[in-house]
Amino acid sequence: MTERRSKRRLKHDINVVPYIDVMLVLLIIFMITAPLISPGQIELPQIGQSLTPPVAPLEVNIKADGSLTLRDRAKTGIEQKVDHKQLIEAIKQKQAQNIDQPVVIAADKNIRYEAIINVMDILQQHQVQKVGLLARQK
Repeated sequence: MTERRSKRRLKHDINVVPYIDVMLVLLIIFMITAPLISPGQIELPQIGQSLTPPVAPLEVNIKADGSLTLRDRAKTGIEQKVDHKQLIEAIKQKQAQNIDQPVVIAADKNIRYEAIINVMDILQQHQVQKVGLLARQK
């Protein structure tokens, strides 16, 4: 008698049936527990006045040619041409009067991003806390 041996072959397929069973059990668990969990309630504070800032911000303008101007909207609103040193001195003087004096940077849309970051970096090095970017609404 000749013995016939069947050669064992390796199976290259993944049996996904156990994974489907596990997923169905997890789905059932989540379906049961989801209605039991109450969503957190957030109580927002109410205000009685407008959200306008108490102090008008100082506006640093970066022109297309890279020159800087400073505008104090609280006083005159007239642009004053400054360099980096004069800019810091003027902002420090304003912050000596009011610690919460905000500063916004308005730049020409064609100016290089690097110029804006340089001004922000100078302000950060001199501990100017409230710095923002000014943009036009569409």
